[in-house]
Amino acid sequence: MWWFLVFIPPLVVALAYGRAPFFAWVGAMLAWLAAWTAFGGLPPGAALGVGAVVAVAGALFLVPALRRGLVTAPIFRAFRAALPTMSQTERDALEAGTVWWEGELFAGRPDWRTLLAYPVPRLTDEEQRFLDNETAELCRLTQDWDCTQRQDMPAEVWQYIKDKGFLGMIIPREYGGKGFSAFAHSQVVTKLSTRSSAPAVTVMVPNSLGPAELLLHYGTPEQKAHYLPRLARGQEIPAFALTSPWAGSDAASIPDAGVVCRGTWQGREVLGMRVSFDKRYITLAPVCTVFGLAFRLFDPDRLLGDVEDLGITCALVPHDHPGVKIGRRHLPLNAVWMNGPIQGQDVFMPLDFIIGGPTMAGQGWRMLMECLAAGRSISLPGSNTGMQKMTARAVGAYARVRYQFKTAIGRFEGVEEALTRIGANTYLCDAARVMTAGAIDLGEKPSVVSAIVKYHVTERARQTVNDGMDVIGGKGICLGPQNFLGRAYQQIPVGITVEGANILTRSLILFGQGAIRCHPYVLKEMNAAREGDLAAFDHAFWRHIGYTLSNAARALVTGLTGSHFVSVPDGVAPETRRYYQQLSRFSAAFAFLSDISMGTLGGALKRKEKLSARLGDILSLMYLASATLKRYEADGRPTADAPLMHWAIWDCMFKAQNAFEGAIANFPNRFFAMLLRRLVVFPLGRPYVVPSDRLGHEVARLLIEPSPTRNRLTSDVYLPTDVEEPVGALEAALLATVDAEPVEARVRRAQRDGQFRPTVSVGGGVDAVYDQALAAGVITAAEHALIKRRGVLRDKVIRVDDHPYDFGLRDALATVDVPARQAA
Repeated sequence: MWWFLVFIPPLVVALAYGRAPFFAWVGAMLAWLAAWTAFGGLPPGAALGVGAVVAVAGALFLVPALRRGLVTAPIFRAFRAALPTMSQTERDALEAGTVWWEGELFAGRPDWRTLLAYPVPRLTDEEQRFLDNETAELCRLTQDWDCTQRQDMPAEVWQYIKDKGFLGMIIPREYGGKGFSAFAHSQVVTKLSTRSSAPAVTVMVPNSLGPAELLLHYGTPEQKAHYLPRLARGQEIPAFALTSPWAGSDAASIPDAGVVCRGTWQGREVLGMRVSFDKRYITLAPVCTVFGLAFRLFDPDRLLGDVEDLGITCALVPHDHPGVKIGRRHLPLNAVWMNGPIQGQDVFMPLDFIIGGPTMAGQGWRMLMECLAAGRSISLPGSNTGMQKMTARAVGAYARVRYQFKTAIGRFEGVEEALTRIGANTYLCDAARVMTAGAIDLGEKPSVVSAIVKYHVTERARQTVNDGMDVIGGKGICLGPQNFLGRAYQQIPVGITVEGANILTRSLILFGQGAIRCHPYVLKEMNAAREGDLAAFDHAFWRHIGYTLSNAARALVTGLTGSHFVSVPDGVAPETRRYYQQLSRFSAAFAFLSDISMGTLGGALKRKEKLSARLGDILSLMYLASATLKRYEADGRPTADAPLMHWAIWDCMFKAQNAFEGAIANFPNRFFAMLLRRLVVFPLGRPYVVPSDRLGHEVARLLIEPSPTRNRLTSDVYLPTDVEEPVGALEAALLATVDAEPVEARVRRAQRDGQFRPTVSVGGGVDAVYDQALAAGVITAAEHALIKRRGVLRDKVIRVDDHPYDFGLRDALATVDVPARQAA
């Protein structure tokens, strides 16, 4: 027996780090069993019995025909019986897009060389000029508070957006568009969002999921030739109508329907469709000139073929088409960008309105799912990262300029906690945004990754803006032209809600879709079962078994060894080496936990939304940490930026560890829960605790001091030079405060040393002591002027907006009768 046991540890290590197929391991185990039989000192009879067992097992597993007929076939039948039914829309959603870096993380053996080899997205010279000039000018033209009062952008801003091609950034040059990269699109949205949501949303929607995107991929030549140049020139303003009152998150169940029929169009009878629809939450609907429309198309008279229920279809409809009703505006948390309902009852449309023509009838859901990944990877990650960058820049400056207890509030540890989260979350979200936009430019359509960045960037943006509001206090809760954060705070729930509500995304999509799309074998097994292909199922199933055992062994070995022996690509920054190793360990443990969850729960896992959400958290956090490592390398490993990188990754690893614990603690099968915790995931305990206070102090310090690191962190923030603008005043006040602090410190020392005795000056203000220090010769006239300038700018920064007592009431009171107005 001892001879046989000697080989168990090497076998586990081989399973952990080897890449041989499952049947090679089966053969090796059987060979060891045979060797133990021969040399282990068993009596001849026992040895003969063990040899017979070895022979039968070898035949069952190593002879394909026997294995399929006697072992795989019963499993195959049970798998097919347990496989839940899946609608075509579910299948389209599941199979949409491509698998990218998340597939490496899901498989349990990430190849870090692949991550590091992905090209870093760069702007072309033309794209950079557009960002520096046209985009900056659009920011300058847009005054957020003025737009809020108007509840619209000024006419000249709208015209500038159209004239400069902002609505056609993704349209190719041959159609008159900019032909910009996904990264350029993301950069423009990010910069605009540091100024105001009004231009940002107005620009990002036409360049995201909408008519232009769908036309580019599926439109007929005639549709492209007609619409794309007009969209590029701003002659057409597009919207896309998907959501209905009865189908929000469950968009595939839209009740809006059309029937194929004959009707009159432009004076002649044509084959068309009569469509009824009721849509809401449609961005740009109140001002659109053309809109995409999703509805379910039926053909009861079989005019197009043998199928009666053709499925979801996408059409392109002019806003003034007979029967179309553009409704009044929604006010999503009083946002300025246009949003509203669109309705129509029995609206006749020719079949040529279908995007792609009649042959694409019923293909709408697949079209939407295939195009969604690109838009969702850019729009909300860009806009919410822009909010975070502006928050980091402005709140960091405010925390240095604003004093309480004779100390900049940014130096208090309680405020440091908030500043730390602001800085690290901004660094991490920007890293994820850039890496994901780069994937789009590589030709990927990463459906799972787009959901990851949409969910986590918007959630961390919510945390960032909330932290910013806590730091600026009363300044933030009084709206007006000097409030640089209040409007972002009002509108942050919009990003949480749209493009897949975050609760739904986390609990159903991140792991629910990722488990099937990213797993190397599950989708193959499902397809083989649906097609009744035993040979294909046999091939996938047994490789799946080997994959599971390999991940279990690798998780165990790396857990017991602290992952110190995990290989890491040569040349990575030494300070990040352990992160690569620990992420590899977490990846293996996650892959094994995922397989155990799917294997023991089967279809019931879909209903275990909390478990699915925690598994999705682990996958997402590994992706965010990967993006952060990628950014640190791409930036050239600046030492000064290291605290941001360390805090962001440490936070990801700690939260991933908690997600592991939450999943295991609530795992329905308690035996597997014990096995997972004690033997696989955390055999030596939890490796991570919360990021240290020392590290947090370093991150917070970076936000309140002018430096190249602060500039890199908040790149693309629009910085006005006018000190009457709140962010312009903050920029000037920060520099003045830094210059004034040594003078202030010298005055305080002079007071302590008795060089002068300040007296109370009624009406002299908080800076009267410096007048007395000048008179006492403690400071020079130039230093006194510096202090005075600092005081003027500080007072601009800390002032709070006020308004006439009837502000906002006059228009409302004009709509009521005189007695009511007098009573008010």
